[in-house]
Amino acid sequence: MVAFLSFFGIFFSSCGVYSFTGASVPAGAKTMSIQYFTNKAKIIEPTLSAVFTNALRDRFTSQTNLKMVQKNGDIALEGEITGYTTNPVAIQADQTAALNRLSITVNVRFSSRLEPSKDFETTFTQYVDYSATDNFSNIKNDLIKKIVDDLTDNIFNKAMVNW
Repeated sequence: MVAFLSFFGIFFSSCGVYSFTGASVPAGAKTMSIQYFTNKAKIIEPTLSAVFTNALRDRFTSQTNLKMVQKNGDIALEGEITGYTTNPVAIQADQTAALNRLSITVNVRFSSRLEPSKDFETTFTQYVDYSATDNFSNIKNDLIKKIVDDLTDNIFNKAMVNW
């Protein structure tokens, strides 16, 4: 038992602070700031900026022990929504779409004051296909939630899970 606890203690203290979610928070990091992601897409979905920014903040606060601050956090994220499109993807013989695809793209800049070598700027895109017979207005919020969940997972993993 003592050997197990010793191994456990050494393993988790070797390269920073780890959580059971797989997040690797740099040693000494106490704060994070996530700026509001403005919507710069050609098509503006009015609630998308708030939905995305809040989901990203929730993901980081629920998966790390970092305190959210307005700006200048030890870990900082900022960026913008650069794409919001819906396009046909499965064209049938009669030239109609069987499926449509909603895609959302965000550009993210991540910086770590304590580990600048981990800084990055990356574009993330996620999409979901839906039946062309569905009324887009009726399912739009559910589609956006699914895409935003996937985007925040990908961003969190790139920023905090050292694969």
